[in-house]
Amino acid sequence: MASMVKTVKGKVVSTKMEKSIVLLVEFYKLDKRFKKFVRKSKKVMAHDPESKAKEGDIVVVQEGRPLSRNKRHTLVQIVERREII
Repeated sequence: MASMVKTVKGKVVSTKMEKSIVLLVEFYKLDKRFKKFVRKSKKVMAHDPESKAKEGDIVVVQEGRPLSRNKRHTLVQIVERREII
């Protein structure tokens, strides 16, 4: 049986560290009290070994073993590049 690896899609908000990126992942969660879906977001640190991702890019990362105190994900692909104006 193949292992199921979690992947998440988000927007890169920071590339200030070497070989690391921070991305903002947005999702909807049901509010129990009001029975409405509320948009939530979470920042995720990921390993970018070749430093290919830039701020504003939409990327896909997958979960893996801990690489540091906060990094648990690795960059899989860049879905959409930010347009430079």
